[in-house]
Amino acid sequence: MKKFFPNKTALYALLAACFVVCATMGVRQTFGLYSSEFEISGGTSNTEFGLAIAIHAIFWGIFTPVFGRISDKFGGYIVIIPALIFYSIAMFLMGSNYISGIWLQVNLGLFVGLGLAGAAGTILTPMISKHFPNENRSKAAGLVTACGGLGMFIFPILANIFKNISTWQLSFIIFSIILLLMCIPGLFVKLPETNVSESNNNIDNRSLSEVLKESLSHRGFRLLILGFFVCGFQITLIATHVPRYVQDKGLADWTGMAILALIGFFNIIGTLIMGYLGDKYSKKVLLSGLYFLRGITLILFIFLPASNLSAILFGTSFGLLWLATVPATNGIVAQIFGTKNLTLLFGIVFLNHQFGSFLGAYLGGFFYDKFGNFDYAWYLAIILSFIATALHLPIDERPLQKETVTP
Repeated sequence: MKKFFPNKTALYALLAACFVVCATMGVRQTFGLYSSEFEISGGTSNTEFGLAIAIHAIFWGIFTPVFGRISDKFGGYIVIIPALIFYSIAMFLMGSNYISGIWLQVNLGLFVGLGLAGAAGTILTPMISKHFPNENRSKAAGLVTACGGLGMFIFPILANIFKNISTWQLSFIIFSIILLLMCIPGLFVKLPETNVSESNNNIDNRSLSEVLKESLSHRGFRLLILGFFVCGFQITLIATHVPRYVQDKGLADWTGMAILALIGFFNIIGTLIMGYLGDKYSKKVLLSGLYFLRGITLILFIFLPASNLSAILFGTSFGLLWLATVPATNGIVAQIFGTKNLTLLFGIVFLNHQFGSFLGAYLGGFFYDKFGNFDYAWYLAIILSFIATALHLPIDERPLQKETVTP
């Protein structure tokens, strides 16, 4: 049995990515907790708040393949460092009460979007996957994604503590400092090692148009893109609007925080399990089953009587399914096309995920302001679950090319 880490570069890159993703994904998980605070302090409506989340989702999606292309050629740290700086600036400005009107859209929209595009799990997962052979790739991706789940568990709890002992603004200032400190581990995310006597197997010198033409002509790649749209719609709808939803159902104020924290904690378990299973079984079948279980979980949460117990069970069950899509989706892309353009190609898949995120965030707020509830958004999320279940089954996972990963 081969050792898990091919070399020290892979070890350092994986550890560094885990720290960065823990912070970037953790901070993002807290935003839904502040919709009421933004409404009180800045007069922000649910539609405006949802729009800001939707804007950062789109910028996150658009710039992920752009940053992915850069990192595929020069190394992850080239995009991670400036992204963290943008993210940190956004948190500092919002903590300084720049949350009204255009400031909300610039800070929570544009700057946070750029920060996540260059330093979230969606770009660091394929960066790290490039360091590992196929038999360990899903496990490595699962570890990075699981650390994002750890942040998603820790940071909502921290946000709640800071709000109770001081003000909500304090948490934003502290999170800004933490994000800036993540530039230190970010420096260690570099390109994989290669033997100097060989050409660099991890760099593809074809033009961008040639790479995109090959990938987009693959039917399975197109189906994967459509399926990931559903993931984006569901998780952004939940992360942005479920705290307000449970408040409106008469549940305790801590319930929204508990759901988001439980999602983060059980996401760790779910992604590690999916990473392990993805190296042993068909990834498309695993994804199809995951989306089916998401639909069932949403049905039970929406149609059963609201209670603290049902909220806790929802956070637990949906947490197991939260970002467990990432290792398998990333793994299918790597399995079909190899790792030479993995960060770029996963970025293309993720872009459509963010179109779903845009609609999940925006439509949730729009439906709430128009109809006084989130019901239509939930119904749409349930229908999309079963569409995604069907979309993944026809995917052809066979590799288009052979690749060599050089220790």
